Amino acid sequence: MSMLKNFATVGVATLASRALGFVRDILIAASLGSGPVADAFFVAFRLPNLFRRLFAEGAFNSAFIPIFAGSLQEDGPQGARRVAEEILAGLLFVLLIFTALSELAMPWMIHILAPGFNEDPSKFDLAVVLTRITFPYLLCMSVIAFLSGILNSLGRFAAAAFAPVLLNVVLIGTLMLILLVKAENGATAGYFLAWGVFVAGFVQLAALVWALLRSGFGLHLRRPAYTANVKKLLKLGVPGIVAGGVTQLNITIGTIIASFQAGAVSYLYYADRIYQLPLGVVGIAIGVVLLPDLTRKVRAQNEAAVDHAQNRAMEFAMFLTLPAAVALAVVPGPIIEVLFQRGQFTEHTTSMTSMALAAYAFGLPAFVLNKVLSPGFFAREDTKTPMKFATVGMIINVGGSLLLFPFFQHVGIAVATTSAGWINTLLLGITLWRRGHFHADALLIKRLIMFSLSSLIMGGGIYWLADYLAPWFDAPLLATRIGALAALVGAGMALFLIAAIGTGAFSLSEFKNRLRRKG
Repeated sequence: MSMLKNFATVGVATLASRALGFVRDILIAASLGSGPVADAFFVAFRLPNLFRRLFAEGAFNSAFIPIFAGSLQEDGPQGARRVAEEILAGLLFVLLIFTALSELAMPWMIHILAPGFNEDPSKFDLAVVLTRITFPYLLCMSVIAFLSGILNSLGRFAAAAFAPVLLNVVLIGTLMLILLVKAENGATAGYFLAWGVFVAGFVQLAALVWALLRSGFGLHLRRPAYTANVKKLLKLGVPGIVAGGVTQLNITIGTIIASFQAGAVSYLYYADRIYQLPLGVVGIAIGVVLLPDLTRKVRAQNEAAVDHAQNRAMEFAMFLTLPAAVALAVVPGPIIEVLFQRGQFTEHTTSMTSMALAAYAFGLPAFVLNKVLSPGFFAREDTKTPMKFATVGMIINVGGSLLLFPFFQHVGIAVATTSAGWINTLLLGITLWRRGHFHADALLIKRLIMFSLSSLIMGGGIYWLADYLAPWFDAPLLATRIGALAALVGAGMALFLIAAIGTGAFSLSEFKNRLRRKG
């Protein structure tokens, strides 16, 4: 199957998950708003997700997939199965110990990750309890990331990509129950949501186990042992923890600082949920598909194919990302207002969240490019170089947040995160180019220029249209507001496509041919 089709498979699944995620966040906004219960739950939800993306997705995308894919190509299914079973045994052993210790040390973890909560003892205590409930989600999602790596290496992307849909289905059901029993805007709602996260983790895990069994690649549990494969995973995975999770680390650092401003954790969370849609649909989809593909081509020493894959992946990524970034920067207000402003989510919350979203939007292309460029290192089993660059980015993020927060509060944190993302991406790209592992071809350069021009044309058009549609965004009927936003989004997409075709950056016939192309 062509790489573009695999991008589309993962992208569509991610889009479905994020669409349901918006429904979930709309219900959370209506139920909790940006009050102390919302802040406590978002910390409880973000903490296991942070460790999942660092220890599971980051480490396994950068270390496990090259090891497993290489073993699959060189030793066949039986050899790859042995590698997977050895690593699974070690993973489960470490996760069980880490989860138990974290449950005991939870008050200290909240002190570190949300020190501003100390000023409100009730919010601090609630955050501790809710995080203890949600933390086993880390164990489930880490094993899911492991199983997803196997399925992706086998060319089966759909099951792993659609698993997050189940999380949102469970949480939407939980939120409907909260509204049904009229428990919104209270600690009870926080408890309901935390237990919903707990249940959703095991539901997703069951779905991935079933998918792996259907693929004919069942695994047996072994006794943990420090084998050569486990040693190699640790060697590659420890720096991959930092390199693969730099965006999440930056967001978490922002959360720590934001905890000193009332409501700031919630403002950044809601803004993060909006820009994570294109990042998830484009960036994560490309990263998931590109890494095993590049690993096979690097092992085959086919540098021409590696270069072609990276050029086309970057081209595809920017075609979707640049217009999204411009749109989020130009009209963040109507997007936040229509999606979230109701119930406990006030006009003031919309204004605060919109400013953060605009700041994040400028970093969106960098966050996506990070997903495109990192596989160029991981496929060659180099996780140390991205780790060094990620460390530089984190230093910039921390310094920038501390410097800007006193003047611009939560918006300063978003600006620092964006700046760190661009520095990290530039370091990755320049290093790949200097090593001869990436060459931007003429077609990519031309299209990046044309995509940028088309995005700016679109931005001007939707800025004017948003002003024209302003009365509809403020209409009392929700259907009217949704219709106005849909019209704005549709007009933006149409305007960008017309501009892209007019500038010669994009051809419908070429796109159709790529979808049909095999190999």
